[in-house]
Amino acid sequence: MYIDIPEDELDMCIPYHGETESKSIKTKREMKAYYDWLKHMHVQYAESIGVDYILFEYDATFKKYKEWFTNKYPMITSYNIVNFYKIHLMYELAKQYDEILYLDFDAVPLTQNNFFEAWDLSKGIAILTNRSHIDTTLHKIKKRESKNYVGSVRSPTAKYWNCRALLIESDHSGKNDVFNTGIVGINKDYVDKLNYWDDFDNLIGLMTEMIEDDYSMFPEHIRKLFGYDNETIWSYKVEINNIVPQLLTNDWHHFMDKWNYIPTETNIVHVINKNFEYVKNWYEKNNL
Repeated sequence: MYIDIPEDELDMCIPYHGETESKSIKTKREMKAYYDWLKHMHVQYAESIGVDYILFEYDATFKKYKEWFTNKYPMITSYNIVNFYKIHLMYELAKQYDEILYLDFDAVPLTQNNFFEAWDLSKGIAILTNRSHIDTTLHKIKKRESKNYVGSVRSPTAKYWNCRALLIESDHSGKNDVFNTGIVGINKDYVDKLNYWDDFDNLIGLMTEMIEDDYSMFPEHIRKLFGYDNETIWSYKVEINNIVPQLLTNDWHHFMDKWNYIPTETNIVHVINKNFEYVKNWYEKNNL
């Protein structure tokens, strides 16, 4: 999926590690600059393993979905609508396909190894956990804030606390994991089991209440991390529907964020920092 969000609708986010430019501005520019190469890498991989490839873009179908979503939930940004749209597409594709591999446009296949042979999707959703990036200690987050650290509602820590609050407010244990939906292997049965869109309207209403609740049990420095995020709801659904996922290994979801580094065994690199030039050069240097 490649949705080029108009510049006047971008969320102005904190920069990537070690940079000063908004993540949103850099992402928009670099995705557009490397569009042809990224699409080529996806198409090439799909052809090499003998599967259909579909690229969803900013077309009439998305515009209609965005209009509906904005009218119903005007407080939700275009960025978050795009991320809900990819979940919507999984449900649409499951009407036609038994198994689906979803890749964010910045997730680059570097291999001809077949994902569908490596992962038995009848055993669970194949997805990465971001638990190593989560800070679950309240006083540590407060201490970082006191040092002028600016937290992001897109961070795994924010999603963890948002999901924890959502679960507790829904009379569940606050236990949860945070998943990265940039690469997802899923079959039709697990699309149904996840039941993502069930009670969605009430969940969005509850998220709004948690954001606006000045008397929340959660301190202000946690509450200001709350937002409307597809991965928060994904984690919530995994917990309440008792789904045990298969956790993607680093070779199938290499998270390139703070450092430009790709292990030789990498099958798919998720280019979080948007340094596509590094990935392209690495791919060509290794004659893949």
